[in-house]
Amino acid sequence: MVSRHYFLPLLPLPMDLRLKSRSGFTLIELLLVIGIIAILASIVIVAINPTKQLADARNAQRRSDVNTILNAVYQYAIDNNTGALPGCLPSATAGTTYNICLANDCTDVTDSCNLATLTGTYIVSIPVDPSGATGNDTMYDIVKDANDRLTVSAPEAENSETITVTR
Repeated sequence: MVSRHYFLPLLPLPMDLRLKSRSGFTLIELLLVIGIIAILASIVIVAINPTKQLADARNAQRRSDVNTILNAVYQYAIDNNTGALPGCLPSATAGTTYNICLANDCTDVTDSCNLATLTGTYIVSIPVDPSGATGNDTMYDIVKDANDRLTVSAPEAENSETITVTR
């Protein structure tokens, strides 16, 4: 049988040798990594510009809504062989801008145009501006010109855009 002898040092190891044998991160290393991550995150947020992205998304919804309203009005006119227009449009004063309202009671909307006859058959519901409308006002406008051409617009468009469709 072979005996093995292990010798323990008589003096304790120096402090720096004991610390080097531990694994882990120092506080400075952690703070440095957190700082770098914060800087990179702020650069990415500035590059993406979420405020502009959200405004662009709302404007895209407005473009879709304006087209939907105008398509529904013209589909109504086609189905009523006479070319009659719904709501306030037959008696609309040329060049006057009317606010499209949501319900049969448009008394709380100035210069309103009730297009409720379109709902159900031509459109599921009258679209509302994605920024939010108050009361019965949809925040969309409609104008009939002297040649009976209709223009639907979204006056609340963001990023200085003009959103209108004319037919």
